[in-house]
Amino acid sequence: MMRSAIVERAIDVSALVAEVASVTNGATLWTATFGDGVHARYKRWCDEYFYLKHRREPRGVGGIFFDDLCEGGFDRCFALVRSVGDSFLDAYVPIAAKRRETPYGERERDFQAYRRGRYVEFNLVWDRGTLFGLQSNGRTEAILMSLPPIVKWRYDWAPAPGTPEAKLYTDFLVAKEWNE
Repeated sequence: MMRSAIVERAIDVSALVAEVASVTNGATLWTATFGDGVHARYKRWCDEYFYLKHRREPRGVGGIFFDDLCEGGFDRCFALVRSVGDSFLDAYVPIAAKRRETPYGERERDFQAYRRGRYVEFNLVWDRGTLFGLQSNGRTEAILMSLPPIVKWRYDWAPAPGTPEAKLYTDFLVAKEWNE
C-alpha cells in the first residue's frame, strides 16, 4: 500500500524536528556554547506553549520554542537563534526537493484546511502576540493577515480508523523525543 501525502509529510516534519534536535541537543559546540539541557527546555516549552488546551491536543508535531530570549546577553542569544536557523535550511531543503513533485488531491487539501483551523484556533485563543495586538487596539486587519485564507471546521470530527489522517494523530501529533 502506498503511503498518503499526509503521512509522508508528517514523516518529513518529524525528520526536520529530529535534525534540529540533534543540532541543539548533542552537538559539542552547541552544548559548550549554550549549556546542557537547552534543547530539552525549549522542546518542553514548545510542547506546552503550542498545546490546544480546549481540545487536549498539540497544534503540531513539536520542535523548540523560546520567547523573550535574553539569557547570557545579545551575542549568545543571537548565536543560538542563528545556529537553529542554519540547521533548518540543511534539513528542510532536501525535503522540499524530494516532495516538490508529490501529487495531492482534494482529500489532502480538505484535511489541510481542517488542520489549518487548529492554527487559527491557537492564534486567536492562546498566542500571546496575537492577543496583545488585538487587545491593544492594534491594526486588526494586519494582525489577521497572518491567518490562512482557507480554513475548515467540523463538529466533533475524528479521522476514520486506519486512514492516513488517523495515523497523523496517533503517530505524529503526540509529544515525544523525535531524535531518539
